[in-house]
Amino acid sequence: MHSQELDKFDQAIITALRENARQPVSAIADQVNLSRSSVSERLKRLEKSGVIRGYQVLLRPSADTDVSAYFEIRHNQKQCKTLAEMLRRYPEVQSCHGITGEVDLLVLVRADSMQRLHQIREAVEALPAVTKIVTHVVMSEWI
Repeated sequence: MHSQELDKFDQAIITALRENARQPVSAIADQVNLSRSSVSERLKRLEKSGVIRGYQVLLRPSADTDVSAYFEIRHNQKQCKTLAEMLRRYPEVQSCHGITGEVDLLVLVRADSMQRLHQIREAVEALPAVTKIVTHVVMSEWI
């Protein structure tokens, strides 16, 4: 299913989930003006098609210990997807995007310490497919 195939109700459901993924189906149904059964069916279809890939807990970062960084990764694989799958083994990897330009992947990592961030970076850098990695530590996060 592609974004073109999402109608206004699917998009409204996704918006509601982004605001609060734990809200009951009945609350979503009220927001999007559909019955609970229609919303449930749409959620199942969105999950089955891979539009909704899962639900996650995002913990409040601690200013004292948590650290975030973006890794710019260049690699020698034919497809970014192969390397992206390898990055899934690290729960600290929050997102991984194939991008245009000189960099192949832009990866957001949130770790509980600078030491853990460094461990992940070293492990990623040691992957045979990785030819270069540049790290940008997040100093402030406003949005």
